[in-house]
Amino acid sequence: MTESIYKALAEIENNNGSAALCTVTKSEGSTPRHVGSKMLVYPDGKFIGTVGGGDLEHRVLDEAWMAISDGQPRLLHYNMADPSRGDPGVCGGQVEVFVEPILPPPLLVVIGAGHVGKAVVHLAKWLGFRVAVNDDRAEFCNPEATPGADAYYPVEMEKLQDHLPVTKQTYLVVTSRGSSVDALGLPSLLESQAAYIGVIGSKRRWATTVKAMKEKGVADELIAK
Repeated sequence: MTESIYKALAEIENNNGSAALCTVTKSEGSTPRHVGSKMLVYPDGKFIGTVGGGDLEHRVLDEAWMAISDGQPRLLHYNMADPSRGDPGVCGGQVEVFVEPILPPPLLVVIGAGHVGKAVVHLAKWLGFRVAVNDDRAEFCNPEATPGADAYYPVEMEKLQDHLPVTKQTYLVVTSRGSSVDALGLPSLLESQAAYIGVIGSKRRWATTVKAMKEKGVADELIAK
């Protein structure tokens, strides 16, 4: 079973996927699993392996999904003695489980493949990000015109999320060609889970973009994001 988990971890890494690895790090007294027992949990609810089954495992699964969501590891302590006081079992021992989120490297999306966007791509790769480029002009959004990125999305900014999931591991840097493009594309991105959204431009350009978005009904709290 451990070998299957390691193979699955390799596949997750190769595919830039997400999961949580749960490992029994302490087992005292009578417990359902020994130290080193592992369970690999996927975001869709599937899992490989076990850390003990029953209520204990259900609790660990819940923590694993939260770890995938917030990116934070956690060390869980459980007594296995008295269900009436909330313990997840009656074996009589104690169990400690370490939950480690397995997440892909952060993805930085450069929106706008002009000369500024090209420079941001180069800098982001140097900093260790995975990098994607988005520009509705296909002649700019390709490896020849904008080298160095890992992926290219030659679509309108407002349609980007139809092709690329924007998650808490996604950073958006908007270097587009004008406020009219930003005003159309930003509203949907502001509603995403992106870890960061930055827009390059002058104060005047940003004021024009904000005015246009407000006229479209975009809420102030979204714009303030």
